[in-house]
Amino acid sequence: MFASNKIKAFLQAVFQIPVQFVRYLWEGVSRIFSPSDDRYPSTGVQPFEGEPADDKRRRHEW
Repeated sequence: MFASNKIKAFLQAVFQIPVQFVRYLWEGVSRIFSPSDDRYPSTGVQPFEGEPADDKRRRHEW
């Protein structure tokens, strides 16, 4: 009777390992493909307040 309980516990542990692995992968996949949960403030487009680049420093002529 004691050996029977050990076998049942062993088999249950063996079957739980793949279940836990799939659950672990599923959580990662669902996090990647879920909408973003970032809580950034909506600031909109900000005006440019700097100075334009100096033409002397241009390396490429487009």
